[in-house]
Amino acid sequence: MTTPHVEHHIQLLEHLRTILVAVADAEVVPENHHALFIERFDDMVARLRESTEDLYMGQDIISQVFQRYPQIAHLVPRDLLWFFGGDCLHFMPDEEIDKFQILEERRFEALEKGEDFNWAQELQLMFMPEDTPKQ
Repeated sequence: MTTPHVEHHIQLLEHLRTILVAVADAEVVPENHHALFIERFDDMVARLRESTEDLYMGQDIISQVFQRYPQIAHLVPRDLLWFFGGDCLHFMPDEEIDKFQILEERRFEALEKGEDFNWAQELQLMFMPEDTPKQ
């Protein structure tokens, strides 16, 4: 069973997969290599559902998305870069990393106190423009 935090990221991966399939449907990439990549992508998601002990495969897959499909790099949810960490962090500016670090600290504090923490909601608040009123 996955935690709500992991499930949130699995949903983001499923969204990313639909984008990757759309890229192939638009015949923007060679089909033979793409099919193998999607197979590895699906395997990574299946493993993630079982355990988050080893995130290296996810780091590799997400990094490859940036290398293989630069035309969709801007569509990769930033959460996934933070979630997988490692080489994925090279695709994030320092300012963004700092914000995710603060968010992660808040999440751990809430877990330690036994409180609920809505990652998606807190993420939205964290990245809201400075002049936007927060609720």
